[in-house]
Amino acid sequence: MKIDGHCHCGYITYEADIDPEKTLICHCTDCQTLSGSAFRVVAYTREDAFKLLSGELKVYVKTSESGNKRPQSFCPECGTPIHATSIGAGSKVYAIRVGTARQRDQIAPNVQVWSRSAQPWISHTESIRKIEKQPQIDQTGNVNFT
Repeated sequence: MKIDGHCHCGYITYEADIDPEKTLICHCTDCQTLSGSAFRVVAYTREDAFKLLSGELKVYVKTSESGNKRPQSFCPECGTPIHATSIGAGSKVYAIRVGTARQRDQIAPNVQVWSRSAQPWISHTESIRKIEKQPQIDQTGNVNFT
């Protein structure tokens, strides 16, 4: 599947070929921290199937629980995560952050990994009340959910 995407500010743009069947939700604590959320959704592509169209990525190398080093590429202007890969020689696989893809509504994950780290409330989100847009928040931090 051909996708294209960008960071929040538009400095970074890219295109890639992905296999949507190889899309996953990662619940590891690194993904929780690096995404600022409870999990991250990634789609895989080969290095030669990813093309950076504009901008220059900044890279942060994290060390995982296993000791593996994983370069995390992101926009240096707005901080949007774009992809991660591995260190060393040989061809690379990129884990593209699905939220940056314009076609994200067509890329449904089909497996969850690091489930031991999943937040316990994840399975209950369907029962949580939904509001279509941002609620009003006053200067004291009070939120109006009505």
